[in-house]
Amino acid sequence: MSKESYNWKYASVGGSVRVKIESGEDIAHLHELDRKKWTVLSCPTTGLEFDAKTLSLLDADGDGRIHVDEVIAASQWLTSVLKTPEILIKGGDSLKFSDFNKKSEEGARLEKSARQILSNLGIEKDGISLAETSDNEKIFAETRFNGDGIITEASTDDGQIKETIKNIIATIGSSKDRSGADGVNTDQIEAFYTALADYSAWKAAEDKGPFGDNTEAALAACEAVKDKVADFFMRCKLISFDESVAGVVDVSVDKVGAISGGDLSAATGEIATYPLARPVKDGKLPLGNGINPAWQGAVAALKSLVFPDKEEISEAEWQETLAKFDSYNAWKAAKKGAEVEPLGIEAVNAALKADCKAILLGLIAEDKALEEEALSIEAVDKLLHYVRDFYTFLKNYVVLEDFYDKNPDTKAIFQAGRLYIDQRSTDLCVKVLDAGKQGDISALSGMYILYCNCVSKVSGKSFPIAAVLTDGDVDGLRVGKNAIFYDRAGEQYDATVTGIIDNPISLRQAFWAPYKKVGKWISDKIDKSAAEKNDASMANLTASADSATSSKEGAAATVQSTFDIAKFAGIFAAIGMALGFIGQALVSLAKGAANLGFVKVVLVIIAVMLVISLPSVFITWRKLRKRDLGPVLNANGWAINAAAYVNTKFGKTLTTLVKYPKLTAVDPAERKKVVRKRCLVWTIVVLLLAGCGYLGYTKYQACKAAKQQAAEAVEAAVDAAETVEETISENAE
Repeated sequence: MSKESYNWKYASVGGSVRVKIESGEDIAHLHELDRKKWTVLSCPTTGLEFDAKTLSLLDADGDGRIHVDEVIAASQWLTSVLKTPEILIKGGDSLKFSDFNKKSEEGARLEKSARQILSNLGIEKDGISLAETSDNEKIFAETRFNGDGIITEASTDDGQIKETIKNIIATIGSSKDRSGADGVNTDQIEAFYTALADYSAWKAAEDKGPFGDNTEAALAACEAVKDKVADFFMRCKLISFDESVAGVVDVSVDKVGAISGGDLSAATGEIATYPLARPVKDGKLPLGNGINPAWQGAVAALKSLVFPDKEEISEAEWQETLAKFDSYNAWKAAKKGAEVEPLGIEAVNAALKADCKAILLGLIAEDKALEEEALSIEAVDKLLHYVRDFYTFLKNYVVLEDFYDKNPDTKAIFQAGRLYIDQRSTDLCVKVLDAGKQGDISALSGMYILYCNCVSKVSGKSFPIAAVLTDGDVDGLRVGKNAIFYDRAGEQYDATVTGIIDNPISLRQAFWAPYKKVGKWISDKIDKSAAEKNDASMANLTASADSATSSKEGAAATVQSTFDIAKFAGIFAAIGMALGFIGQALVSLAKGAANLGFVKVVLVIIAVMLVISLPSVFITWRKLRKRDLGPVLNANGWAINAAAYVNTKFGKTLTTLVKYPKLTAVDPAERKKVVRKRCLVWTIVVLLLAGCGYLGYTKYQACKAAKQQAAEAVEAAVDAAETVEETISENAE
């Protein structure tokens, strides 16, 4: 790797320092950029919102991934064949002939090929566009040769050669020519003539067999009953060995009886499993009467073709007949060139005699002579794909610039579309390539991720996505929740949540989290206590019912005990205590308000809430600052080489929460409900505030009166002391 000598420019993108790619010279010097400074080291060629052909062209080794070296190779090739690399920054899907670098050998060849394309299409102008290079069939439709090593009927004017090409396609197969027509290549031509020679030689050595022209039919008749005949003779041998087994090896009356109650014509399959004929000791197979009804047709054909003069045969005669087919079977087994058999032996021999093989191979050679020119034509198409797409690809590969672009219409190539769920939408949706790699890696991102399966009933397409939520709360989110997903083309999919990776999502959520946890804890405690009391009550009721007697007195006593006044006294006492606590709390609040003032009380409440929530908010803030998209992309085939942070501010641009306007006109009945609710709420608030104020004022007046009384008492005491002093003085005198 060469040492960096180019003066790169840098910028802070996504919380990391990254190199800027903003000029043609930057692209020309990509090979000098240190690999450690690339944001991406490799990416997949699937699951991206990018032109599939451009991705396949960049994937030079065809392994399904685009690596740094392949991107560098593309940049060097581009900057060598273009007059100026600034063309790549401008983009577009066309090139002027003056844009080609004619000082470069390959650039000059591409310019010549571009002109050839327009010539083939019958177009005259000073440049070429992607629309004109992308249709190979149209480019080569009127040409005899196109350098792909395949010839078609259009490659010759000779009628016999045309017919031969047609026969090769019909028997050996075809290859698709660049023009789109079916043609043949060298291997198919060689295979055709080899098959012609083999088939002709095999037919020349034909064995007519023991029955002449009827040998094949006779062999088929023997093969049709071969297994059943062998079974018959074995049964006969068993009877000859021991006559007592005759009833066992013959057809069972019980078997026939089991099917005799139904339609026997429909039971041919079952009947066919019975012996071919009734086995006998002498081992003779009848060829007329006495044959299993299911096999009578096959045996009749056997008699007609093989044993026309016999009414029965022995096993020896049968084996002798089969042996007559040995040489015929050997000839059949040696068959070659079956591919051309449909042509017929006469056409095969005629084709061998004409021997057009050399002419066909000569046409192939003429076609391949234009291979370099044809490849250059394809290279022009590749060049135009790169001119249009390469700079966009670099912004998503070297820098991730499109992901952090402030323009809401600019999306990164890995952003698959938009998910709507729980009164919000998120644009950070990535197609999942391998579900097995998600959990452990994606969890490191610190992001709240919904895994959804998206299905379109219209197109039949389905795929999983990882949708990242970066704002809002998560109270209503759960596995199984349904949503709607729109891909970048606007096609709608039904989405279902299949998995969740839970991480902090917003500071709002963090602020209220402690209170929600306490509320949930209290709710769970109440539910648990209520359930326990309900179980205890049910147990007492059941026990009372079991122990109750049938007497009326007992029943009355039970009823009386149920309504024990002491229990109700306890209940009322408990209610009274609860009200007392509530009253005491309000009095305490009033005292605090009286002593501190209402504003100070509010400030105290806010301070207490901050003390409770700030730790959660601080921890969440630190985590939100470190949210990194890298692990999510890594789990989906990318090799991310630098952090891709998604902070709180940027996260709000990726997830949009619902915003309702102020209602100016609503249903009158509904509006009355809203007004009543608001009035009730404000009435309660005002009453509470008034109550607190009144209690505070009362306490203040009480304190003031007490102070005044104390002052008066002191004054009275002073007056009394003075009076006593005066009295003492008078008495002393």
